[in-house]
Amino acid sequence: MSPELVSILVLVVVFVVATTRSVNMGALAFAAAFGVGTLVADLDADGIFAGFPGDLFVVLVGVTYLFAIARANGTTDWLVHAAVRLVRGRVALIPWVMFALTGALTAIGAVSPAAVAIVAPIALSFATRYSISPLLMGTMVVHGAQAGGFSPISIYGSIVNGIVEREDLPGSEVTLFLASLIANVLIAGVLFALFGGRKLWARGSVPTDGTGGAGTVPAGKEPPGTGTTPGVGTGSGARTGAAGTSPTAVAVRPDQDTDDGTGAGLRLAPARIATLSALVALVVAVLGFDLDAGLTAVTLAVVLSTAWPDDSRRAVGEIAWSTVLLICGVLTYVGVLEEMGTITWAGEGVGGIGVPLLAAVLLCYIGAIVSAFASSVGIMGALIPLAVPFLAQGEIGAVGMVAALAVSATVVDVSPFSTNGALVLAAAPDVDRERFFRQLMVYGGIVVAAVPALAWLVLVVPGFG
Repeated sequence: MSPELVSILVLVVVFVVATTRSVNMGALAFAAAFGVGTLVADLDADGIFAGFPGDLFVVLVGVTYLFAIARANGTTDWLVHAAVRLVRGRVALIPWVMFALTGALTAIGAVSPAAVAIVAPIALSFATRYSISPLLMGTMVVHGAQAGGFSPISIYGSIVNGIVEREDLPGSEVTLFLASLIANVLIAGVLFALFGGRKLWARGSVPTDGTGGAGTVPAGKEPPGTGTTPGVGTGSGARTGAAGTSPTAVAVRPDQDTDDGTGAGLRLAPARIATLSALVALVVAVLGFDLDAGLTAVTLAVVLSTAWPDDSRRAVGEIAWSTVLLICGVLTYVGVLEEMGTITWAGEGVGGIGVPLLAAVLLCYIGAIVSAFASSVGIMGALIPLAVPFLAQGEIGAVGMVAALAVSATVVDVSPFSTNGALVLAAAPDVDRERFFRQLMVYGGIVVAAVPALAWLVLVVPGFG
């Protein structure tokens, strides 16, 4: 049995054991990386750790740390209330607002994980407040990021168009952009219909004057670590329950929450002003100066923690450490697979198939499966050149093939093992993370199974380009 096949079978075993024995998959993957790397690939410790996603580790820790502080001092509740007022109480519009926001950020040049890191914590805090499915809200954010991800001025679009030009293939920037945009909009529409969107529309508008709207927190959902619940409707210390009928006594901190005349009950106290400024600084630093999102978030969180230690004391404990272990372990094992050539081995095997249409669909599936665990752009950079030999035969349109690969390799970023999916998993407050992880994994599996075939059928079979 070849080393490459052994490494794939070990990955399958990791999935089976983690699923059946409830062991953290990341810990299993670290053990598998050590075993396969040492015994099969003849790698030393440095070779194994070469695949450790240090940048993603810092992003996960930094972003969840910063937004834990924002939840503790009530900043996210203030943002949620502002979002409700922006859409005049139509809660059903918020998932689409988040979709459009992340799409706009990536379309103008933000790296997809950076856009998700900025938007997901706010979106998922909103989902918790208004009993919206976190799966719906999280996937809307990720698909929004991919919808704008291939604009001609975006990072992904520029890279893929550059690869196409370097390989002397026919290309169409507009087709690439529209293929990803339309695919993600359609997927988002299906998700919205299936995961509670119709009920949200039926709910109509919620009050925004503090009588059950943005200032309402379902009983038991108060943010921890404050001794109060931001979002008090009237500043009186009474709170309406999830159904608007069960008052719950809540202590109100006069230095934080007062009736500001709008009914919101949330005024911009110094800690919240500083936190909002930190969030704006994060956006500017990442988008305007191309600084690392994780390092920037950690730095801003440390500044806030130093200035307001009481609000920030529990924030470190609220970092999603189990998620960090899970993602870093799996991606370290994927790094071992890349180091020993397993991914290249699989791609070259498919590229050598003599039936172009069959090779095309298999490449789309390889792109989707591998991208669910690794860099989407990196996978496209490897697969597009593998498609050149059968594209040269003229039976497959290059424009359609590149677009199909792009769609297949990026829509799967909802997987909890990808950077975007991991950010969504880590950012969700007050959820059963194991259950949410399974939901994201199942949904990611459905996307991996269905989208490459659909992209191939729509974009490759007709022979575009």
